[in-house]
Amino acid sequence: MSGTVLKLCRPSKCIFNCTIIRSLSDSKNYTPPPPEHPVKRTLRILGNDVKTSLGFKKETPLFPHHCDVVIIGGGVIGSSIAYWLKQRTRDGLEVVVVERDPSYAQASTVLSCGGLCQQFTVPENVQMSLYGAEFLRNIKTHLSVPNHEAPDVRFTPCGYMFLASESSAEHLQEAYKLQKQLGVKTELLSPQQLKERCPWMNVDDVALASHGLENEGWIDPWSLLGAFKRKARSLGTTYVKAEAVAFEFRNMQDALVEGMPTGSYESLDRLLVKTDEGDIQPIKFGIAIIAAGASSGSVARLARIGTGRGALSVPLPVVLKKRYVYCFHCPEGPGLRAPCLMDSSGIYLRREGLAGNYIAGISPLPEEEPSVDNLEVDYSFFDNTVWPLLCHRVSQFEHLMVKSAWAGYCDFNEFDENAIIGPHPAYHNLYLATGFGGHSVQQSAAAGRAIMEMIIDGGFQTIDLTRFGFERLIKQEPLLEKNII
Repeated sequence: MSGTVLKLCRPSKCIFNCTIIRSLSDSKNYTPPPPEHPVKRTLRILGNDVKTSLGFKKETPLFPHHCDVVIIGGGVIGSSIAYWLKQRTRDGLEVVVVERDPSYAQASTVLSCGGLCQQFTVPENVQMSLYGAEFLRNIKTHLSVPNHEAPDVRFTPCGYMFLASESSAEHLQEAYKLQKQLGVKTELLSPQQLKERCPWMNVDDVALASHGLENEGWIDPWSLLGAFKRKARSLGTTYVKAEAVAFEFRNMQDALVEGMPTGSYESLDRLLVKTDEGDIQPIKFGIAIIAAGASSGSVARLARIGTGRGALSVPLPVVLKKRYVYCFHCPEGPGLRAPCLMDSSGIYLRREGLAGNYIAGISPLPEEEPSVDNLEVDYSFFDNTVWPLLCHRVSQFEHLMVKSAWAGYCDFNEFDENAIIGPHPAYHNLYLATGFGGHSVQQSAAAGRAIMEMIIDGGFQTIDLTRFGFERLIKQEPLLEKNII
């Protein structure tokens, strides 16, 4: 053959295979290391054990300079992808996850509220969240690891309740019809029915309410992340504590790419990462996946996304946003049967525990966006914005007492506030899974499975997430979700 034709769209299974062969076997700069002899390996392990017993430091594991798939970001999305790839292929793929902060002190996952809800207006969001609930029901089957306790994400069942004003009631009815068609168990309540159900609520400006009856509530996001990560590692995933600082490219002289001059196509070849010691280490890969949460936009720029030509001229519009969560106490507040309230004003409210404690918050207006330089909490935002709205809906909250608060980051997609999932059209070996906003926890299982299907099967097999691809950014076709949580 005089050349290889690469069609830069949804990759097929054969493209996946070619990627691995080219990157790991045919590269002029790479010589596979000889396999370690079993006897030598046994002696090395015994030697380490002896050194440890004598007080010597254990041998440092070899840095993974080569892999089939490198995932940038070890949060709940990246760890879910690693799990799905390894549970499908086992030893057939070498998967490396690069995470700069394994403590996850400022990670979006662990600082979220861990909500589970299916009441969306975009079908794919409904389907992903429905699968998320199914996955969590069977989490012990999926993520249990021998010699460890079965995972427990502490699911608290408590349906979400969306309130609509006169102007948005029709939209709520349309969303209800879609959700019912997709299997979501919800009910519509009139103001009178709502008052009977929730006598503590002011319904004067409520025209309609939608209430989830099943599979909604919240979980402990830290437990879910830990379960995904532990299972992925047990299946052979390697986690590396380092920061992605650059990509290296490889010119593919024999590639014939539609719309590009012969010999001008470059693929991603190696990821350079910076370790705690300040060393720059290369990782040669077949496929790279950007799942770096709120840092995904900056990682994408390392791959020339947003600074190149053609499809590379469109940036990845995922940025860092800071959100406050306020915890307060009110003994006279709504009881244990109170739903997770999504008010027409934009505030959310749910109980926290069983002793009259609650959490609440609201997304600020664009002109009120807080600085992302730190995770400090602005308590005046609660006094001036959140509290008045809470008191309007629940009069008992006039006597609440704020006990604590925290701030968390989210990976905010400025284009349409929906996730970006799938291959990048300019590269045959780069995938994206980012921009989930506040939905990463509940959509992590479905998103990880979707990326696995794209890589292994060459296309979506369960939920068709084509509309969530990067192409919508190029075509300027936003996918708008009305029930943003």
